[in-house]
Amino acid sequence: MPVFRLKIPAEEPVYVISVVCKLVNIPIWTLRQLDKAGVVKPKRIGKKSRLYSLKDLKKLEYVHYLMEEKRVNLHGIKIILEKEG
Repeated sequence: MPVFRLKIPAEEPVYVISVVCKLVNIPIWTLRQLDKAGVVKPKRIGKKSRLYSLKDLKKLEYVHYLMEEKRVNLHGIKIILEKEG
């Protein structure tokens, strides 16, 4: 069986919201709120579909850590991310 080695750039938006939800363990409604607040900016396809990149996933993993482990609210997360730039 052949092995496929995909080389997808970290900035390439390829993950749909339902997959991102499972990969980073953040509910879809929270992902939508993070998008609305500008914490992440997934690429829009049409009016409703969002596509996330690997770079977005890494940021969301950190956001999940801040929310769950450090108990930081959305406003605090935005401040932390802005300071870390």
